[in-house]
Amino acid sequence: MTDDQKADLKQTESSDERARAKTAATSGKKTRAKKASKPARKAKGVAKEIEQRIGYSFKDSKLLNLALTHVSASPNDRSASYQRLEFLGDHVLGLAVSDMLFRTFPKGDEGELSKRLADLVRRETCADVARTLGLAEGIKLGAVGVGAGERLKKSVLGDICEAVIGAMYIDGGFQAAADFVERAWGDRLRKPMRALRDPKTVLQEWAQGQGLPTPTYREVERTGPHHDPRFRIEVALPGLKPADGVGSSKRAAEKAAASALLSREGVASGPDV
Repeated sequence: MTDDQKADLKQTESSDERARAKTAATSGKKTRAKKASKPARKAKGVAKEIEQRIGYSFKDSKLLNLALTHVSASPNDRSASYQRLEFLGDHVLGLAVSDMLFRTFPKGDEGELSKRLADLVRRETCADVARTLGLAEGIKLGAVGVGAGERLKKSVLGDICEAVIGAMYIDGGFQAAADFVERAWGDRLRKPMRALRDPKTVLQEWAQGQGLPTPTYREVERTGPHHDPRFRIEVALPGLKPADGVGSSKRAAEKAAASALLSREGVASGPDV
């Protein structure tokens, strides 16, 4: 092989190596782009499923995304979370349900309507609506563990539901939000009204009827980050095994503990139990 042939061969091999390197780099970029786009496509698919379940398609999809974003996902900018929409949605929900009650119960007095309203807009009812609609699937959290993330999602379901209502109000006006509330709360609104009884009150009355002193509550532990604390409260009565409950506030944990003790002793209470 002559020197010229050797030089041509070497140049050809060098060109082939550059071509392979370029192909590999291009393939790598495509693979990374494909991997990066998977979460985005998944989130978009979940959002579409949620829209189908709630019966409303957002003109501005960013509003639904914001309504599903927990503050832990935007720790440096709380306005980039669901909280402002929750504030708005809380009041929109109250007005929509009040209007439904006014039309559905023409003979109901103010006291009855107020009690029904309190039961229908309370956090537990909103959370139940959110569970029914599968809103938890779309909640966006920050860097939290799997177990902590699931607990966090459950604790904010009611807030997320109100935030989605607020997002609907901005996107489609009051009627769009009111139509959703009618669909999601209609059956609940027409159910026979149950007495709103605080489990702590029921437990205290039951204890007195048993000749026991007032129940005592103590904080067992507090866990979780500052923006999402979890309290464990224990309630005790003489002669009975203590019961405990967990909640996002001391008040909620005390109610959960009272409910647990009442349930164990076979004592019925209102919808808070």
